[in-house]
Order: sequence, then structure tokens, then C-alpha cells
Amino acid sequence: MKLLRPFILAVCVVALSAGSSAAAPNSSSPIVRIHSGRVRGISRGGLMIFKGIPYARPPVGKLRWEPPKPAKRWRGVHSATAYGNDCMQLPFPHDAAPLRTTPSEDCLYLNVWAPRHASAPLPVIVWIYGGGFVNGGSSPAVYSGANFARDGLVFVSFNYRLGRFGFFAFPALIKKGGLVGNYAFMDQIAALKWVRRNISAFGGDPHEVTIFGESAGGMSVNLLLTSPLAHGLFERAMIESGGGRDNLLAPPPLDHAGPHGQRSAVEDGIAFAKAMGIHGTGAKALAALRRLPAKQIVNGINMATMFQQRKIYSGPMLDGKIMVEPSDAVFEAGKQTKVPVVVGANSADLGFSLATTFAQLFKPFGARADEARKVFDPSNTGTVRAVGAEIGAAHMMIEPARFVAREVATAGDASYEYRFSYVASAIRSRYPGAPHSSEIPYVFDTLPKSMWSDYGKGITQQDLAIAHDMHAYWVNFAKTGDPNGPGLPHWSKMTPEGNELMNFTFDGPKGETDPWKTRLDLIEPSQP
Repeated sequence: MKLLRPFILAVCVVALSAGSSAAAPNSSSPIVRIHSGRVRGISRGGLMIFKGIPYARPPVGKLRWEPPKPAKRWRGVHSATAYGNDCMQLPFPHDAAPLRTTPSEDCLYLNVWAPRHASAPLPVIVWIYGGGFVNGGSSPAVYSGANFARDGLVFVSFNYRLGRFGFFAFPALIKKGGLVGNYAFMDQIAALKWVRRNISAFGGDPHEVTIFGESAGGMSVNLLLTSPLAHGLFERAMIESGGGRDNLLAPPPLDHAGPHGQRSAVEDGIAFAKAMGIHGTGAKALAALRRLPAKQIVNGINMATMFQQRKIYSGPMLDGKIMVEPSDAVFEAGKQTKVPVVVGANSADLGFSLATTFAQLFKPFGARADEARKVFDPSNTGTVRAVGAEIGAAHMMIEPARFVAREVATAGDASYEYRFSYVASAIRSRYPGAPHSSEIPYVFDTLPKSMWSDYGKGITQQDLAIAHDMHAYWVNFAKTGDPNGPGLPHWSKMTPEGNELMNFTFDGPKGETDPWKTRLDLIEPSQP
């Protein structure tokens, strides 16, 4: 445990003076002073809620494809009662977390939920959304931080740039020097620095910060754990379906070919410029790219189309400064930030295979192909597509979660693995296992706001009990670095060669040896 740090609770309730820049709220509206000025939120159910606080300048015009600049200071009181715009994107029509704002390039805003009256500094938990790095935002209802704040945490969520706004390499940018390419990760680091600097004003302890994220957000947590530029910005980390092996969105090098002839991110940037009718690689070409309307930068990319644009969109890249090596290499070397970690995946998580026959599907298992067939298709009645999805999920998400948990344990830090196997009662007949992202409303305890409960239709006591327990484990970990607490089944730590996990099942949370140990042992040798 850390020593108690000096703390001044800088929360005050004041009436607005005449001439305020925002509409007059009721007299109980909370106002806090942060580094860039005063912000006014709303008071609801014993909580203070602040939405749409700028943590950086709008990354528009000449600031498109620049590292985030600190937000300018303002006079008066900034109204923080509504979400800022989510970042520019083409929304994905079947997104499990639909946006509630109009996407815009001016999007670097964050949100805070905190208990109204705290007598001591509270632990902080910071959410990083998913969406394949091309979709997502902090505004979806399912991401409300109210229940984390209700349970004694200060909750923060924020937006980060997406698609080509978040990941873009071009010769003229590299020539200028400094940080280049991974602008989304620069935004994430800037938001965490904002938390360090300002969260005490909301009653949070800036030295007790937990980061957590799902899918691309989980991948981001992996990156932040393994990036030298994020060191010291958090004390705990939680990874939900974030992979961990270099087999999902494998990052290309910034400005040279990869070891197996992989295109560089710069090649993708040049190819995109040419597709927009912009030739050359110097300052004039960059200026022309910055003049393009935001919709042309999006160019139709979202989670449904991103793989169709592989030659004109790089995604995250090895830039040598933020991402020095792939995350798995850092974990294997034990060079990650040394903090307690929770990591896991869902029972029917994201995964796919390009195989069209069973022979192709099981060929990577080599001499153990027959054994793998019996493990993944024991009744010998599955289709290539269905069995391929199971193998793909084990390859991309489930075995990598075990890998990260083991590597963290090997480094001597507390490590806890989970599997989310629960399917909500309302959708159970349609889903044989827990799909990708379906754990989120249980973690947030926001089931009525989620498509994974059919938006509140037919929620049962069993559903609510799982949400109560899962949320409690996450709260406990954010407070102490240990998910265990009164009234909860015991969750054992992972060991360097272990298979211990907490399985969220139809019968409730079960601490057990991984029932899928055999299938993961088969997958492990085929990993990169």
C-alpha cells in the first residue's frame, strides 16, 4: 500500500456570477477548478458528473496529424454538462455501443463521474473504448461511469482519434521529427497525464489510477503497459478481449518494410494520398492532405470495411518511441510496466478463419491435427465456419489472455485471468457462447442500456446477479489491486505456468482450473 498522500478536496459548490458563458444551472451545480479553468457539472444521486471537458486543443487544420496540444485556458466557467463530440468516423450500424453524439474531428474531450462528498482521496478508474481503432467513443449509454462512482471510485472516460486521424504516416511528417504516426496513442497518454494533473480536483487520487479497456481498448491497455512513454501513468491495468499476441492487427513498421516484406505505414500513407489525387511527399502534399474534408479522410472506413483498405490504412504502427516493439515481445522479455493486471476474454469471442476445408483448418496443428479435431469438434458434426470461429477465438483472444496473465506472473506481479461465459437470458437462444464485447454491461452494471440484454427486455435476477458480482470484482481491483472481496467466490492469482481463472458461468462466478486448458495448449505452439 502506498503512503497516504497530501490531499486537498478542491470541490466547491457555488452560484454562477452574472456574465457566465453558460446557461444558469440550479444552485447545487458543482464547480471545480482544473489547470485550464473552472468547469461546471451536474449533481445527480449523490454524484458529480462532468462531461465534455477539453483535455487537448481540437486537432484540426494544421493540428491534424500532430501530437495533442494542451487545452487552452479559459475565463469564466466552462459548461461540462453534455458529452463532447465523439471522434470523426463512419459509425458502424450494428455497434453494440451506439454513439450519442455527431462525430467530429474536434473531439478530444473527457468525462468524470465522482462521489459528491468524499472525505479522503479516492482511487481512479479510466476507461478506454473499443471499436477496432476506427469506431467508438465515450458517449454510449452502456459506458456510463455512474455505478463505479456510486461504489467509491472516480471514473474517467475520454475520446481518442480514430482511423486515419489516429494512425497516419507520411514522409513530410517524419521529416519534422518528434512523435509521428500513432496519434491515437498520443491522445491516450495525454488523457492519462491530464488525470495525473487534475483528478484531485474531483476527489481522486492521481497516484491510484487503474486503466481498463475492451477490444481495441484492451489492445490499448497492452500498448500502454509496454510503452516506455506511458510508464508511471497508472498503477493497475485490466484488459478485456485485447489479445496480447502479435496476431491481431499486427503493427507495421513506421518507415521501412517488415521482416517478412510487410508494407510500411508510410507506404500506406503515400498510397492514400495518391488515392485522393495528391502526389508528392513533401510539405505541399501534407498541406493538401490537411485541407481534405474530414469525410474524405474517413473514406468509408469502419469495422465492416477496414480490412478492404489495408493498402491505404496502416492502423497502429511500430514507431520506435511509443510502440518500440510488439506488445508480446515486451511481455516475453518482462519489460512491461510492473503493475497488477486482470486479463481475460469471452467464451465466443472475436475470431475467424480463412480455411474452406477441415484439412486446411487443422493443418496448422501439424502432427496433433487429429487431436485438435477431437477437441474443437468432438461430435464431428460442426461446420468449417463454426469450428473455425472457435479456433479463431482461441487463437486471437483466449490463449493470448492466458499468455499475458502468465507473463505478468512470471515478472512477479499479481495477475488474474477471467473467462466470461455468461449469456443474458433474453438472447441465450441466439448465442451459444458469450460474444465479443458482451461482458461490458456486466462490468459497468448497465445491463438495461445494452443490446446484449436486448436493451433491458427480459432481464432476470440471474442476469443482475452476474452483473453485480462482475462489477464488484472490477471495483475491488481498482481499489486494491486484488479483485477479491466479501461475499464473492475466491479468485486465485495466475502462476507462471498456471491455468487458474475466474469463469463467469450460468451458475455464477467459479474460480477453477481452466476447462479449456487442452485446447489452449494445442493453440499455444502455433502462436507467433
